[in-house]
Amino acid sequence: QVQLVESGGGLVQAGGSLRLSCAASGRIFNNYAMAWFRQAPGKEREFVASINWGDGRTYYADSVKGRFTISREKAKNTVYLQMNSLRPEDTAVYSCAARVFGSYNYWGQGTQVTVSS
Repeated sequence: QVQLVESGGGLVQAGGSLRLSCAASGRIFNNYAMAWFRQAPGKEREFVASINWGDGRTYYADSVKGRFTISREKAKNTVYLQMNSLRPEDTAVYSCAARVFGSYNYWGQGTQVTVSS
């Protein structure tokens, strides 16, 4: 079992930055992938970024490329999402997830990010 706890959300002005953290309890294996998703009010949940726990390869949604950076710190079992140049349209609940054998089986409770214009 893996439990995920996000932190770092908040209110920021457009153009500002935030760093989200996702702390995982339980063993994270090298064949896992960790990801961030977001869901804005009235919209479907969408993929933001992911990172392979083993080799560190990263993937991003086109909407955040060049602005967001996902990283991991194995010693702390933690994944980060550095968000720069934030826009009002980035406002959403951001959730961390762990992918095991092709499916995102574990989810955090989410953290609110609000970007004011």
